[in-house]
Amino acid sequence: MALAAAEVALAKSITPIAKFGGKATKASISRPLLHIRASIDSATVTPPARGKGKKEIKETLLTPRFYTTDFDEMEQLFNKEINKNLNQSEFEALLNEFKTDYNQTHFVRNSEFKEAAEKIQGPLRQIFVEFLERSCTAEFSGFLLYKELGRRLKKTNPVVAEIFSLMSRDEARHAGFLNKGLADFNLALDLGFLTKARKYTFFKPKFIFYATYLSEKIGYWRYITIYRHLKENPEYQLYPIFKYFENWCQDENRHGDFFSALMKAQPQFLNDWKAKLWSRFFCLSVYVTMYLNDCQRTAFYEGIGLNTKEFDMHVIIETNRTTARIFPAVLDVENPEFKRKLDRMLGINQKLLALGESQEMPLVKNLKMIPLIAALLSELLAAYLMPPIESGSVDFADFEPQLVY
Repeated sequence: MALAAAEVALAKSITPIAKFGGKATKASISRPLLHIRASIDSATVTPPARGKGKKEIKETLLTPRFYTTDFDEMEQLFNKEINKNLNQSEFEALLNEFKTDYNQTHFVRNSEFKEAAEKIQGPLRQIFVEFLERSCTAEFSGFLLYKELGRRLKKTNPVVAEIFSLMSRDEARHAGFLNKGLADFNLALDLGFLTKARKYTFFKPKFIFYATYLSEKIGYWRYITIYRHLKENPEYQLYPIFKYFENWCQDENRHGDFFSALMKAQPQFLNDWKAKLWSRFFCLSVYVTMYLNDCQRTAFYEGIGLNTKEFDMHVIIETNRTTARIFPAVLDVENPEFKRKLDRMLGINQKLLALGESQEMPLVKNLKMIPLIAALLSELLAAYLMPPIESGSVDFADFEPQLVY
């Protein structure tokens, strides 16, 4: 799931991002971390239903998106003859981790699932459905991207290709598990139709690295935080999927470690002033998107006994500390002013949402939105320009697989 966060990932960016040039091949990227619906864009598109019980999610600016990249450039980046920075021993160590497949027998359902789903009624039931459908979409998008990368890199770098293929295995497993969860609520996502119907956004490989790394790591911190909370407060364990989060989040963690290794193999993505600017941009995109999305659906977090803002700030801080190990610069998220800016953005976003749902004429709506969007962009820019924390290093010790606890 990774939340993703990223829906995190980029997705997950709060502002539209221009497409970058280059040759694209259709495939998708996971998620960043967006699992609860929110939007500052009133326009939505609902594809036609395909079959009984099949559900299509509404697509908005903050919906988990599918991304495509330049696969020819990817092949060049991981060509061992061209790139002498590739540390094949590190990739081989990672490959052994993925081959072990710690969660091969983990995602086994039982009768608790259907019984628990039947007890969840009212508004909370719809929120659980949204959580499952967005999470499933995000995981499925990661599956598509990783599968295509595994196929395209098979001749160029078999070790890296196999890791991508094994990550696609993990993502497919997660998506399938989530879709079965939707069946508990008498729904299902038509993943085949989703593959063909969704729009794909192009990002260059280095942006894929930044976004997906953040998505996987923020997904880890979301999962492990929810798991630990519910272990200490079992009375809020409304649905058994959360019991699987401890092992599940280690898939996210391993995926993030792999993208960390990919970036280390491309030091040009980490060691100059442009890398510092992009690192901060992607951090801001992911953190703001998660905060605005989650605060749109506080009922979900309250339903499992969490304070939404406290939960999000904990996840942001821990993700930022983890990210500082590899990104050359990160945001100063522990500065109280950063939290104040997030809350101001939240207030503006709520006004935008209310305006989008109003019955006013479209022209009037658009005119009223202009100052609100300008205010939101101003807060985003101010947060981006806060003094950053210099961090990261491309000088690492030999890779040692570790759990982030």
